[in-house]
Amino acid sequence: MAAMRCNFFHWLAALAVCAPTLALAGKPMACVTAGEAARMVNKDVCVTAHVYDVVRLSDGTRFLDVCPPQMTDDDCRFTIVSYWGDYDEVGSLQKYRNLDVRIRGAIAPMNGRTMMILSHARQFNGGRPRFRPNPIFSGGFDAAASRPAFAAPGLNAHGRHRSFMSIRSQETVSGK
Repeated sequence: MAAMRCNFFHWLAALAVCAPTLALAGKPMACVTAGEAARMVNKDVCVTAHVYDVVRLSDGTRFLDVCPPQMTDDDCRFTIVSYWGDYDEVGSLQKYRNLDVRIRGAIAPMNGRTMMILSHARQFNGGRPRFRPNPIFSGGFDAAASRPAFAAPGLNAHGRHRSFMSIRSQETVSGK
C-alpha cells in the first residue's frame, strides 16, 4: 500500500511539473492582420489573411495576393512570396486560393512594401521558415581545405591585426 501511494505521488508531482509546459505548448501564436503586419518589419509574426489569388511569375516565384481586388496595387502594402527554389518544401499554393490562412514568418521590406517569405509548408501550422545559411560565411567553403570557412580578421596575420594565438603571443606553460 505504501509503494502504491508513493507511485501515485510521483505521478502527481510529474503531472504538476509538466502541465504548465503542455498548456503553453498547445497555445497558438497570436496572429495579426496583413495591414498590421506591414508595420512590423523584421519581426517574426503570425499573419492571418484571406488569399484572393495566387500569382506565378515566369521565373517560378509565386505570390499569395492578400489584398482585396478593389484595393489598388499602390495601396497594397503586404504580400507573401514563395521562391521557385522552395517549391519542393512548400508545394502547390493553388489550394489556398479563396481561403483564410494563418502563416508564420519574418516580415521583410521589399521595394517600399513589406513581404513574408514562405519557404516551408510548416509555416501554415505556426512552424518556422526553412533555414538558409548566410552565403557570406559559407562562400567557398571546402571541408578538405586547410583554411577556415570564413575570413575573420582575428585569425590572420595580414595587415595591422595580429593573429589569434600567434607564436609571439603564446604563453609558455611552466612545469610544476
